[in-house]
Amino acid sequence: MLDFSLDSLFPEHGRHEFLENYLGHTPVIQHDHPYLKELSQLPYLSSIDELFQSWPDQVNAYQKGTADEVNSLEVSSSEAQKLYKDQGAGLFFDDPNRFIPELNPYLEQLRTELGLAPFTYSRSLIYLIAAGKGTHAHFDQNINFIFQIKGTKKWWLAPNETVANPLERYTIGHEASPELSSYAERPFPQEFPTEKAIEIELRPGSLLFLPKGVWHKTFAESGSLSLNFTFTPPSWADLLLSLLRSRLIQSPHWRETAHLLGDSEYGPHSEAHFQQLIQELSTDVQSWKADEILEFILKQD
Repeated sequence: MLDFSLDSLFPEHGRHEFLENYLGHTPVIQHDHPYLKELSQLPYLSSIDELFQSWPDQVNAYQKGTADEVNSLEVSSSEAQKLYKDQGAGLFFDDPNRFIPELNPYLEQLRTELGLAPFTYSRSLIYLIAAGKGTHAHFDQNINFIFQIKGTKKWWLAPNETVANPLERYTIGHEASPELSSYAERPFPQEFPTEKAIEIELRPGSLLFLPKGVWHKTFAESGSLSLNFTFTPPSWADLLLSLLRSRLIQSPHWRETAHLLGDSEYGPHSEAHFQQLIQELSTDVQSWKADEILEFILKQD
């Protein structure tokens, strides 16, 4: 098994420097990674032909128009191969760790290295982008580590000045969800913010750390095959809400049905009862300790 510690993944930077970039939402790139040979020998990654011939599940294919998962559909592996060869459709293969068990320990080691909560959604993906094609400008809600396996792909990365720490992905030119819009600090751009972007090139053996929320788009100069490790961890709000419900339901009063809302006769009583529960909770919360909450959460591992 390969060592997926941060020191080993980013030998030119080391764990401390990487984490400083991680905390600053700054991308990190490592070229000529020594793990390329071992990763490219895993099932489905030795060649594009093997990927199509051996993949046992559906494939997600970009449709005409926006080259992005927001505009994709699931097709069979044989149909995906035809779309790729005839139309240059971008493809992504979900959760290859289901079929490549060797990937699961790497995902778990990375999750642990980053100190992410046990119920983080950890997954891998394989992306196949045809020469001369790319992916549309967007940002993700997850943390990404991208190994370039075959081909050369250009990336453009730009800071996100629209929304900090997004909990959903967003693709330029498409409608944002009401929740995402509710905490956006300014209108979503109509075009990729090129003036503030940096350009990088991933070649076989390159590893890119891409923080959540960073605007990015890509262009494959040659047929590009990459392996992604992505993590969608809970936010502080998610952790607190998880604990809050588990704590509140211990009380028979919080387990009561929320009823007679708006009723002219009984509604005021329901409202007063709810207000009393809120006041009692506000007093209780003042005694909560972060270390005790986190200890409880980590025990869920």
